[in-house]
Amino acid sequence: MTETRLNDRAIIRLSATDGSEDIKAFLQGLVTQDMVVVVDGMPQWSALLSAQGKVLFDFFLWADGDDILIDCEQDQAEALLKRLKLYRLRRKIEIALDDSIGVHWALAADDRPADPRLPELGYRWLGTTENGKGADEAYRKHRLSLGVTEGAAELGSDKTLWLECNAAELHGVSFAKGCYVGQENTARMNYRQKVNRRMVVVPLDQADEKRQRTAYPAYGLSVEHRRVDDLHALDLPAWLADAIKLP
Repeated sequence: MTETRLNDRAIIRLSATDGSEDIKAFLQGLVTQDMVVVVDGMPQWSALLSAQGKVLFDFFLWADGDDILIDCEQDQAEALLKRLKLYRLRRKIEIALDDSIGVHWALAADDRPADPRLPELGYRWLGTTENGKGADEAYRKHRLSLGVTEGAAELGSDKTLWLECNAAELHGVSFAKGCYVGQENTARMNYRQKVNRRMVVVPLDQADEKRQRTAYPAYGLSVEHRRVDDLHALDLPAWLADAIKLP
């Protein structure tokens, strides 16, 4: 595969317009990931939640010097931009789309950063914005084959608790950082080990339309929000089966 650009991704850049501002400190109180681990060249999966702990947007965080780049869905970029600006208030922080950077992915690219969720997901990096067919289809098919869900079509917006999106297993949440939006319910669920539902990818012939978020007929797959008690008969990926302790 020669094309690596993910055309359905966009970049939002957050930068300080005053030397007294700290972008990481601003985001630390908003997102699920600990900003301490967001360093140059190492993407981190994260989310912005509702006050109830439901995912509004999921994305990758990248450090670019003192700036932070948010690698998000192109279709959700404007909505995420507006949400971040609401939280900015009077802080001297510029929040804007950066069309000069493209998001890239490849299954084999050892000199690039690994996807932080699962090693099997391949490699992800930021680079040029050349036009072309892109790698979106190959990336989506491979991601779903591993049972990894992402984005508004699959996770929903304000529909699914972040831990139900397998955020703990896929390294999209920190339980050691301080408060952030939605932290109280997320931390309580983790403390009680009470995640009753999960986002799963199942074959279409095992689909439950009442639980289905979206279907991919071309892949023969259905993305669903199911109760853990209903997962025992499914052939789940090892990382998820181990997490929910299926026999």
